[in-house]
Amino acid sequence: MWLYQKKLEYPIKIKNTNPRLAKFIISQFGGPDGELAASLRYLSQRFGMPDQKSKAILNDIGTEELAHLEMVGSIVHQLTDGASVEELEKAGLGAYYTDHGVDVYPQSAAGIPFTASYIAAKGDPVANLQENLAAEQKARATYEKLIDLCADDPDVVDPLRFLRQREVVHFQRFGEALNGVQEKLAQKKFYQQFN
Repeated sequence: MWLYQKKLEYPIKIKNTNPRLAKFIISQFGGPDGELAASLRYLSQRFGMPDQKSKAILNDIGTEELAHLEMVGSIVHQLTDGASVEELEKAGLGAYYTDHGVDVYPQSAAGIPFTASYIAAKGDPVANLQENLAAEQKARATYEKLIDLCADDPDVVDPLRFLRQREVVHFQRFGEALNGVQEKLAQKKFYQQFN
């Protein structure tokens, strides 16, 4: 159970319209290393974890990723809010506008729609947590590239830095979960025989 507060985890207040940046940033909304894939991956994997602590970590991070999805969607929306059709087309968003208007649609920067194949759920707690460690590093690297692309707009860079830092924290939490799960799985099993 979690409580939804009707405010963003970190404020998004972008002053300048920039559809070109929105085209790149949308990858963290619905791309292969984006927040939608992460949230669904972690919330799906939690069921196969062998202990309550690792389940709780996956649940906590999965729901926080939903908050990040909301933040990234807000960034994309604010970067395109009020942009003319000509500006959208010049930024390479003509086809996007044709299919989705001004809605924020889950896709990669290359225009590839979100697919469930981004949700790695193997049914093995160690494999899943290893996947999650890699996913957090890929998301961190993507945020760093987006920060480079947005360097001239501090209103965009600031929340991207916040999101990048959360990826680092998630990586650390998954490392803790992996250690705990490996210790649990390595414990000897003792069986009591009843006559």
